[in-house]
Formats: sequence, C-alpha cells, structure tokens
Amino acid sequence: MNDYRQVLVAVDLTEDSLAVARRGHALATLCKAKLGFVHVVEFIPVDPAGEALLPPPVDLESELVQGARQRLNVLCDSLGLKEVPRRVEVGNIKAEILRVAAEEQADLLVLGSHGRHGLALLLGSTEKSLLHKAPCDVLAVRLS
Repeated sequence: MNDYRQVLVAVDLTEDSLAVARRGHALATLCKAKLGFVHVVEFIPVDPAGEALLPPPVDLESELVQGARQRLNVLCDSLGLKEVPRRVEVGNIKAEILRVAAEEQADLLVLGSHGRHGLALLLGSTEKSLLHKAPCDVLAVRLS
C-alpha cells in the first residue's frame, strides 16, 4: 500500500495523543510515507468579566508554546520518532491545521475524535470541520 506519501498527525497533547500518534505512525510505516506532527496552541485569555483580551501577553504565549514543544518532543521520542518533523503553531486550531496540511502537502491527516453529546453536537467539532475542509483524506481515530 503506497497511496499516501505524507501523513500529518494532529495532536492535542492530551493522554489520547499517544493512540493517535501510534495510528499515524503505523499508517505511515505501512505506506512508506513521510510522517509529521502538528500541535496548535490556541490561547484566548479571558478576564473576570468574561471579555476576551487580545492580544495575549507575549511571555505567557511563549511559555505555552515552549511547554507544547516539550510535550510533543516527549510524545514523538516515546515512539522512537526522534527525527520526525514536528510543528507547534499558534492560532485558531482548525485554520492552523488546514494551513500546515496544505504547506506540508499532506495527503492524509490523522487526528483524534471524541464522541459528542448534548451541546457539543449542536456546536460542531474541530474534527467535523477538518473532515469537510481538509485538502486531503482525514482519518479520525475513535477515542473514548
């Protein structure tokens, strides 16, 4: 199976990310494809009155990015993927994943999918949006 040449794994760096990373790695290996990872830091500070404060403080944003890079490195290293490209981006999660997928010329996007209930069904999800707007195939790994 050599249909995919570039597999991009989008992770949220929660405990479920390991399952998503493993699935992406397995598919890339099976297809002899290149593998890459992306995580998006979406920081929208909120004041006590509930108003969004923009732009975010630079030091807090850089701390979030640095922490995300460290966690992404630990995730990749735990799978023996020391040389695999990994990106941490800042911005809107959906927009940044779509942008990176296009830039990397990904032909498969792998991400996690949680079951939705109640209000989350009405509001939609990142997974659903990416499924319909991605420039490539999307694999949603079912998570509990």
